[in-house]
Amino acid sequence: MESELPQRKVQVKNDAEDFYGWKLVAALWLLDFLNMGFPLYGGTIINTYMLRDVPMSRSLFGMATSLFNLAAGVPSILIAAVIMRLGVRAAFGIGSALLALGSLWMALVASQPWHYLLGFGVVIGCGIGFGTIVPLTTALARWFRRYRGRAMALAMTASGLAGFIGAPALNQFLELNGGNWRQAWMVVAVIAIMSGLIAYIFVKERPEDLGQSVDGIPGHAADSLSNKESKLSTSYPWTPAEAYRTLPFWLLFVGSVACQFPFFFLMAHWVLHLKGMGISAANAAFAMGMLTLGSIGGRLLGGWFMDKVSARFVFALGFVCYILGFLLAMGADKSVTAYVGAILLGTAFGGTFVALNASIANFYGPAAFPRLLGMMLLISAVACSPAGYLGGKIFDWHKNYAPAFVSLIVLCVTAIVALSFATMPQSKGLRESSEWK
Repeated sequence: MESELPQRKVQVKNDAEDFYGWKLVAALWLLDFLNMGFPLYGGTIINTYMLRDVPMSRSLFGMATSLFNLAAGVPSILIAAVIMRLGVRAAFGIGSALLALGSLWMALVASQPWHYLLGFGVVIGCGIGFGTIVPLTTALARWFRRYRGRAMALAMTASGLAGFIGAPALNQFLELNGGNWRQAWMVVAVIAIMSGLIAYIFVKERPEDLGQSVDGIPGHAADSLSNKESKLSTSYPWTPAEAYRTLPFWLLFVGSVACQFPFFFLMAHWVLHLKGMGISAANAAFAMGMLTLGSIGGRLLGGWFMDKVSARFVFALGFVCYILGFLLAMGADKSVTAYVGAILLGTAFGGTFVALNASIANFYGPAAFPRLLGMMLLISAVACSPAGYLGGKIFDWHKNYAPAFVSLIVLCVTAIVALSFATMPQSKGLRESSEWK
């Protein structure tokens, strides 16, 4: 027996070295970077150049953002169904096709406001939905358990860098080509086709398809690990119908709204708020960049902590960062205060969004995850899409954003209270078994 142990350790090490999961993380990072950085963040830059040729009111121009948020979130149930029937790779492929189609529509057809609303707001919005969060996190939930938090965090840092790199890159391209926004959309279409090819070649559905195991740890070795992982993630094969009947799912929904509603508000009003506080346009734009970069730190820190403690505690800690950021924002009359507030707000969004995805996977397992996340994102999109509009209304009423920040603080406190009760759900069978023992 003793002679078998060294051989078993060597075998486990070799399996870990050959494990495809971390290569998959790199591929998913690249897909998220391409699919978010150029159609979304870069698209917002391209559209400002489009206004010279396709004039419209600012309210109509901004309506595309609301349509975009709905188009990215509402089809989440359909995206989950595609994943369950055809696989993660197929979802990425559909996303790339929609992104390419929407980009070509903008490049070759768009000449009226409704063309813009349809192409960018609906088609590209749906492409983002199919080509980013739901398939990405589903793949990682299948490939990882023990290292699920950090795997999701690493892959999702791409969206933070995407905004920091994609938008300036396309703006530089537009400056060099004389502001030809149609050419810029052609570039985005080519990038979308590239992302589809990357997904087809490098995305693998499950470790079993390659003769591997979750986390790269074979079954006999996984059995000898500590029981700590079982306390952080379920081993029960939940179905979506069972999950919807549990209280923790709806408590996580409260956290989902509190995570995304402030972010949508900040995307619409953060720069305007800072300018109104006397911050220069250049420093306000830099503070927006700091917010985006802060989300990367939030994802990495949150992912690392979630592999050690329950994801709901990391979730709650993210809302504390939100609260501190909002308090600083209300007094951000200096650039330094604005930068610190932006970093805290970015950290809060990055940490809470990773925690949301990891909490659903840990509570209900990888089998039910795509449909549960799809439902969560759908109802969250409906609940959060008015954030920019409501923030503007509050400003119109009060002539400042302070009441909006106070309302967001109340929302975050509500989420912290909800998550304090969001313990690991137990199925009826598990409870009866526990009581019998």
